[in-house]
Amino acid sequence: MTCPTSVSKNQTNWKIAVLFFFLGWIFIYADRMILNPVQTLIRSEFQLTNAEVGLISSIFFLTYTFMQVPSGMLGDKFGKTKVIALGFAIFGLFTGITGIAGSFGVLLVARALMGIGQGFYYGPQYGLSSELIPTKYRTLGSAIINSGQAFGITLGLVASSWIAVDLDGGWRMPFYVFAVPTLLVGLAILVFIRSPKSDPAVAQHQEKPKFMDLLKNKNLVLTYLLVFCSLYGFFVMCTWLPVYLEEVRQISRSDTGFVSSLVAWTSIPAALLYGYISDKIGKRRPVILCLLPLAACSIALLLLTESRTLMIVALVCYGFFGKLATDPLAIALIADNSPRNQLSTAFGIFNFVGMSSAIVAPYATGLLRDITGSWNSGFYVAVALLLIGIVVVLCIDERKRIS
Repeated sequence: MTCPTSVSKNQTNWKIAVLFFFLGWIFIYADRMILNPVQTLIRSEFQLTNAEVGLISSIFFLTYTFMQVPSGMLGDKFGKTKVIALGFAIFGLFTGITGIAGSFGVLLVARALMGIGQGFYYGPQYGLSSELIPTKYRTLGSAIINSGQAFGITLGLVASSWIAVDLDGGWRMPFYVFAVPTLLVGLAILVFIRSPKSDPAVAQHQEKPKFMDLLKNKNLVLTYLLVFCSLYGFFVMCTWLPVYLEEVRQISRSDTGFVSSLVAWTSIPAALLYGYISDKIGKRRPVILCLLPLAACSIALLLLTESRTLMIVALVCYGFFGKLATDPLAIALIADNSPRNQLSTAFGIFNFVGMSSAIVAPYATGLLRDITGSWNSGFYVAVALLLIGIVVVLCIDERKRIS
């Protein structure tokens, strides 16, 4: 067991850190999601197949995922705030460059580089927030930070539809609009967030961190598998839900962003509620076990119902029980079971495994649509993985935890 790390009194107040990391997630997800409502416009301009459209998202998540473990290790070694700020500079720049892409190849390169920039955020951010937030508020604090993802999804989907369709700005304009505030948020994090300082006397008695120790921890490995199962379905929904709503449900293109954003909006109070309950009972596993089957049922209802009202109910339920709602619980599991001096790396591995599903999901779902002629097959894969996630969570032993 690693000795706990003492911190400086001059570190950033955890509530301030929560605020800025919340803003960080808003623009991380907004910059991702502005692509989805305009996919049909991009498909038309570049004469793409559905699989090729899915590849635009998959190439982003490929580079994003590749950066997870290296960025976590860099954060632990050189300072988490510096790594985060560098990432914002890169992906803010290439968000703008995406808008000037004149060919499918250039578009893929811009999205790949944008993925590299965003890859610097997850591990260092949650490693730093786990150090700053008191243990008794860990899940709730992570839920507040995570809710920035929901705001970002909503902002990206709605603003992209509004700018591109209602304002007739075309698919390129949303990328220009979001580039500038992204760069400003990265600068603000660099200026206002200070990492806790280790006590040299304590650091001398700490064991040298070993990467493989993280992969030998049963609870960590099971949590990594859980997030793979959870994120697969989430990125099927995020990537293809606007197109599904337009092509299958005949919802107008200008409205798909708003309807899709229902998932994000309902997840905000849900995540805060589950975070509070989890911190109150001191356990994550029972809450997750309640949510996963309900999330699977929500996606199944979306596919099976012919009623538009029940379709809306299904989307609201997925928001209330799905990935965004369960994420803070999984994040708390990682923090509970990781050594303090390897937090950033542990979270990097966590997101690497989870985002591996995001590499596969957009392309696989588009490919299944091209092969079967139906969107349902790709969504049912997501349901199956959520059911596998239930088995994984049953194997987690919460009696064994480091903090």
